[in-house]
Amino acid sequence: MVKKMLHTCVRVKDLEKSVEFYTNVLGFKEARRLDFPESKFTLVYLALDNDDYELELTYNYDQKESYTLGNGYGHVAIGVDDLGATQKEYKASGYEVTDLKGLPNNAAAFFFITDPDGYKIEVIQN
Repeated sequence: MVKKMLHTCVRVKDLEKSVEFYTNVLGFKEARRLDFPESKFTLVYLALDNDDYELELTYNYDQKESYTLGNGYGHVAIGVDDLGATQKEYKASGYEVTDLKGLPNNAAAFFFITDPDGYKIEVIQN
């Protein structure tokens, strides 16, 4: 039996602001949008070029407050070919970006950027 990861869902307060962040800042493309007005929610699926895995943004029409992220959520991670240049580009976008970090023995180099809802995205050197 073949299994594969399909998508990760995050709930967002302002759908268009979140779509702008993920498309214009992180480079995702909108794969599809499904509106369910009778159930009062919209799903937007985003993907990176040459990647089948998707990020699902769920927008509930009646949600007025920000979502509580809790302490169980960690982050979503994406890989890039030029970590330093990407970090500089993301800092220029005005979103919260951490300094470059690394694991002991150079196991990984990375930084984090925070989306409009407070979700952290780890950006790792490919």
